[in-house]
Amino acid sequence: MSSAPANSIPRPLVQLNQWFIVSTVAISWLFQIEFLLLLPFLVGMSALLFKYNPVMKAGKFFLKKEPSSYPPEDAEQQRFNNIIAVSCLGGAIISSLAGWDTGFYLFSGMVFVAASVALAGFCIGCFIRFQWKRFQYKRSLQ
Repeated sequence: MSSAPANSIPRPLVQLNQWFIVSTVAISWLFQIEFLLLLPFLVGMSALLFKYNPVMKAGKFFLKKEPSSYPPEDAEQQRFNNIIAVSCLGGAIISSLAGWDTGFYLFSGMVFVAASVALAGFCIGCFIRFQWKRFQYKRSLQ
């Protein structure tokens, strides 16, 4: 049995959350229910403000093994990714309220693509955070 770092999240729970985001965005587009995006937005805000993600909390009941036995995902990285997702979802909701369809699809599309690509194995938020940390490090050397 492997031991996951203390500040980590089991990968299946992260993937469940990504599927939740992809599904709600797709359903909102398919049925043109813009305010369905309030669900992932509120889940994301709850995770940011209270460190409580109801989707992941519910998903824990379906894990077949101990959470620490799954591949770990860094909690700080997930928080960074969540900030980006909540910002984009907020932009989509505000765009919808303003009647700006292009903004709605642009912002929700960014979240949809990022979560879909993450499910396929490449984390866009991780790449952005890595480049930002790299830039900060290089700047600190000057």
